Amino acid sequence: MRGGILGVAIRWVTPDRAVPAVTDVDIDELAASGISGVILDLDNTIVAWDAAAPSPGVAAWVERLLAAGLKGCIVSNNLTGRARAIATALGVFVVIGAIKPAPWALRRAMRLMETSPQTTALIGDQLFTDVLGGNLVGMQTILVEPLSRAEFPTTKIVRALERTIRAKVLRGIAESRNRGNQDGPSS
Repeated sequence: MRGGILGVAIRWVTPDRAVPAVTDVDIDELAASGISGVILDLDNTIVAWDAAAPSPGVAAWVERLLAAGLKGCIVSNNLTGRARAIATALGVFVVIGAIKPAPWALRRAMRLMETSPQTTALIGDQLFTDVLGGNLVGMQTILVEPLSRAEFPTTKIVRALERTIRAKVLRGIAESRNRGNQDGPSS
């Protein structure tokens, strides 16, 4: 088996692309690629861990997303009313207690947005929950850098393991992008 078990595992946690922050995701590019719904992770993706509200920049980005005709849904493992309050303030759907990477909550989000895996993108900051869950369902996955180093205690443990794999995954994305640029038309 080419790449072995580790190679297969890395493919499952490799996003389609990586950007520094959710506000760096090009909404027009999403729409042009057929995306009509975006699943957003909550903590350290659109708000710092335990923050009561997103930054004005993130709020403006979500407003542009909705104005472009795309739908949004926060999907969070969080069980508090904070996730609901943030979703209400942003005007998007919400699914809490997701137990990501389990796919049931992601499928529920797609039902709420009336989208399919082919027309849905997921944006999150973790490989083993967000990206893996999105890849298991077959949607486009976009990895962002965490907004804060503050995190839920068990997330800190997972991050330690993720750090070693994350570097390899990001190198692979960069190499793939470079190969794509080299394969393009020559002038």
